Amino acid sequence: MSENTITQAADNIFLDLGFSSEEADNLLIRSQLILALTHQIKERGWTLDQTAQHLQQSNDRIKALTQGKIGQFSVDSLIAMLNKVGMTVKVEICPKVA
Repeated sequence: MSENTITQAADNIFLDLGFSSEEADNLLIRSQLILALTHQIKERGWTLDQTAQHLQQSNDRIKALTQGKIGQFSVDSLIAMLNKVGMTVKVEICPKVA
């Protein structure tokens, strides 16, 4: 019988997936912003059309957002959309853990 090995995951799943530290941090930030934004959309019960209108985006762009297509959104654009739903973004800077 083979022995199973358990490896502790990093705090950032994108590091575990092999992305560079810089890209992993950027992906993590964008994914957190997307999650916060989609949570606000669901909490308000907005339809696709209503969301597009409130965020001043196309329906296709909102569909990409709700499908988590992270590559289509910059940090800046996500923060702007969060601001439109009355949210603000706080940043926490921490030293790297070896």
